[in-house]
Amino acid sequence: MQIKDRYLNRIVLRDLKQKMVFVGGPRQVGKTTFARDIIGAGYRDPAYLNWDYRDDRLNMLNGVFPGGADILIFDEIHKYKRWKRLVKGIYDKKGGEFDIIVTGSARLDVYRRGGDSLLGRYHYFRLHPFSLAEVLGTVNSLAPLKDIEFVQSEKSAIELENLMKYGGFPETLITKDETGLRRWHNERIEKMFREDIRDITLVRDIGSMELLGSFMPQKAAGLLSLNAIREDLEVSHRAASSWIDILERFYYIYRIYPYASRKIRSLKKESKVYLWDWSEIDDRSRRFENLVAGHLLKLCHYLRDAEGYKIDLYYLRDVEGREVDFLVTAGQKPWFAVEVKSRDTAISKNLLYFGERLKIPYSYQVVLEPGIDQQRENIRFISADKFLSGLI
Repeated sequence: MQIKDRYLNRIVLRDLKQKMVFVGGPRQVGKTTFARDIIGAGYRDPAYLNWDYRDDRLNMLNGVFPGGADILIFDEIHKYKRWKRLVKGIYDKKGGEFDIIVTGSARLDVYRRGGDSLLGRYHYFRLHPFSLAEVLGTVNSLAPLKDIEFVQSEKSAIELENLMKYGGFPETLITKDETGLRRWHNERIEKMFREDIRDITLVRDIGSMELLGSFMPQKAAGLLSLNAIREDLEVSHRAASSWIDILERFYYIYRIYPYASRKIRSLKKESKVYLWDWSEIDDRSRRFENLVAGHLLKLCHYLRDAEGYKIDLYYLRDVEGREVDFLVTAGQKPWFAVEVKSRDTAISKNLLYFGERLKIPYSYQVVLEPGIDQQRENIRFISADKFLSGLI
């Protein structure tokens, strides 16, 4: 596999002509490489400045940039406590002279959550790991509440298995080395806790929080119980809740919540938890469900960040215990539901039930086994390699 243009390249180049662009996402997802590719694609005289380099840092603080530069790339500037004020001043004074793109770790998103002095001056994008469609080089056009078009590829099954095994982060997916994957997991997680989280948060017991992180691969694709976490770690409910929030803000985990509707007696609070890097999960069934969740979240974020649609990802569960893995909504209206199965099994009665009760336009039962695409009642049985290749 070779690095291709990322799925956001064209959209970011478009938006840079209007406002600044901020790109956040998990550690080592490829944000710096993405920014450098943008430079080469549409600009003649770029200026790349990294906060970790002393000369670049001084130039950013003093507002000194190369003459004739048509774009500025600020990398790792989030390490400066007052970075938003600095970027705002540069944009307000010199924004007409060049375009600006800001990249860095998930800290960009952390600082963005407070009082946002940059409001109206930038577009924010969340860069995801590689997905099947992106690996295949397939560009799909999806419209909310419309059916998805699926095209089978000869390479889709092989590339899906690579994604299952090595994850979607560029380094491990490209090298495809199992020893390297294990070492990369350890190094990435250690740096996230010991550098990112420790430097920006007030977590006193970083050791216990790191232990919480080590529990997450076993909890992935399941209901998240703060009480169980509190008991396992022997900490307060407040500490457990705060630490989960931090892990989510730093793009290590994400939570999916149940869809609420008067048409079903739905649960309202219990969330399910997933990892941004599904390759950490040992159990193959949970890893497969997490992989599908990651693809669906990428679709939702893309349609929100790039196209402005209000697309959300939920799961379905009612008080009687009926459950469906995923529901994608557009403007809170059901668009399509997805039930994930490792192999082709009997039709999901829960998928049929919720489809009828909520009037869900499209329902898919996605299986890992290749070569399947059948319509059974109101459910489309489809192989994961075909289904996922139709997304973003």
